[in-house]
Amino acid sequence: MLEVTIEGECQTEFSKLRDVFAASFTGENEHPEVGASICVYLDGRKVVDLWGGYADRARERPWRRDTIVNMMSVAKGVLALCAHILVDRGQLNLDAPVADYWPEFGQKGKETLPVRFLLDHRAGLAAVDDLRRGMAYDWDAMVGALETTAPMHPPGSTPCYHSITMGHLVGEVVRRISGQDIGAFMAANIAEPLGLDYHFGLKADEVPRCADFLEDEGQGLAEYLLANPDALAARTFGPIAADESFNSPEWRQSLVPSANGHGNARALARLYGALALGGSLDGVRIIGRDTLLRAAAEQWDDTDLATGIRMRMALGFRLGSADTPMGPNRRAFGSPGAGGATSFCDMDAGIGFGYAMNAKYPGLAAGPRAATLVAALYDCEI
Repeated sequence: MLEVTIEGECQTEFSKLRDVFAASFTGENEHPEVGASICVYLDGRKVVDLWGGYADRARERPWRRDTIVNMMSVAKGVLALCAHILVDRGQLNLDAPVADYWPEFGQKGKETLPVRFLLDHRAGLAAVDDLRRGMAYDWDAMVGALETTAPMHPPGSTPCYHSITMGHLVGEVVRRISGQDIGAFMAANIAEPLGLDYHFGLKADEVPRCADFLEDEGQGLAEYLLANPDALAARTFGPIAADESFNSPEWRQSLVPSANGHGNARALARLYGALALGGSLDGVRIIGRDTLLRAAAEQWDDTDLATGIRMRMALGFRLGSADTPMGPNRRAFGSPGAGGATSFCDMDAGIGFGYAMNAKYPGLAAGPRAATLVAALYDCEI
C-alpha cells in the first residue's frame, strides 16, 4: 500500500481528529480509505481542512485540494435546504398540496398530498413501477411518471426512504415556483453566495477533477440491484441504469439531486457551518433561523421500510442516531451518503462538519469510518 500524505490545515486542538483521519488510510482498517477529505467549521471559523490519498483505484491521480466526488445522499440535505429557502421567502407552504404548485401531480390519490411528505419520505412514491432503468437521467420523463402514478401506500402513513425519487419530486416543486432547475437554483442561492464547490449536475470542464467512486467487487449497488430486483430497497433505485458505476457521464452530468451531488468536505462543512450559526456566515444570509429550526424538527423516529435502517427524520434532513453519526447532541441534523460521506450541523456546539471519500463502505449506511471520525471530533477540546 502506498504511503499517503495528509495535506491541508488543522488547528492544534483538533490534532486527534487529524491522527484518526490519517489512520483511516492504513491497512489496519478493514476498508481503508483510497482518497478522502474532511473539514470542520467551529463558530463560523474553519478549524480543520484536510485531504489525502488518491482519486482513482490505481492510485495514480493524487487527491488534491480541489478534488470533488459523488457524495450520494449527502445531496438530500442540500436539496431540502433549497425547498426551505422558498419557505423562508414565503413562496412555499409545506402544508399545502403539492398540486397547488404542480397541478399535473394532483391525480391518482395524490390530490391533497402535502409538500412536507416529499421531504420526510412519507409520500408513498419511493418505488414507482413506471420508472424504467435509466430514466433518472431524463428529468421530464421522471416527472411525467411521478405525475401519473399512485402512491404505494397511503401518503403520510409509512416512512419509506425515497432514494432517487425525492430529488425529482422536490426539485420539480422548486422549478415550478422559481422557474429554475434545481441545479441552477442551488447554485444561485446556496453554492455561489457561500463560495461552495458543490454541484447538482457537473459541467464537462468540471469532470476531470472528479474522483472515481469506488466500490468493492461483488458489493456494488448496481450488483445488488441486479441480484435483488424485487427487494424494496432495490426498487427505490429503479430509475438508475442497472450497470451504473456512479462514474458514468450520464450520472455525473445529469440532475439526480437526491443522490448525485458532487463536491468536497470543505463545501459541506462551510454550508453546515452557516446553518450552525442560524443560516448566515460571513455576512451572507442563506435562510432564517426560525425557518431552519422548523426544518430540523423531528417528524418520525422509526425503522425505514426500504432500507431497514433506524432513522430519525426531519423535513428532508436526517437527525443523529446510532446509524447516522452526528455527535452527542440530538438536535444535530444533516445528511449522510451511502458508503461513508457525511455532513451535518450541530447548532448546540456551533459545528459544521463535512467528510467525503471515494472508497465506498459496503451497504446503504454511512459505515464505521464516518462514525470514528465524528467520535474523534467530539473527543477534541472544542
